[in-house]
Amino acid sequence: MIDAVGELEAPRSDVWALVAEPYHLPDWWPAYRGVEPDRRGLAVDARWTVLRSSRAGLLRRPGGRGTIVIARVVGGWELGWRDVEQGIDCRVALDNAGADRTRAHIAVEGSWTRLLLEGARPLPREALARLQALCQTAATL
Repeated sequence: MIDAVGELEAPRSDVWALVAEPYHLPDWWPAYRGVEPDRRGLAVDARWTVLRSSRAGLLRRPGGRGTIVIARVVGGWELGWRDVEQGIDCRVALDNAGADRTRAHIAVEGSWTRLLLEGARPLPREALARLQALCQTAATL
C-alpha cells in the first residue's frame, strides 16, 4: 500500500460533501480528468466511467476511458473504489481532527511492482495536496 495522511482545514462534513460528489472526483484525484457516474451515483457496486489523465507516467494506461467500481461507502467517513483497468484499489478515509479540521488518509493498493514501477507513488500525496488546496480555498472565501 502507498498512502498519505494529512490534515485539512475544513470540517469532516464539508470534506465528505466534496469527496462524495462523483463529479468532483477529478478535482482531487489526479489520475482522472472526468467522470460519468452510473444512475446509482455513490453506491457500492456502482460502475463509473472515468476519463483518464493524459499525464505520462502516472499509471500504465494514460488517457482514454476506464471503469471504476465503488467498493466501499461509509457515509461521512470513507470511500473506496477499484480501478478495473489499472488493477488498483483506492481509498480515502476521513476522521475528525479538532474543531473544523479533518484528518484524511488516502491510499492506493495493488501489485507492489506495478505501483512502484508505473509511477503510482505520487497519487495519494497529490490527491491529498489537491484536497488541502480545495479546503484552503473554501476556508478563505
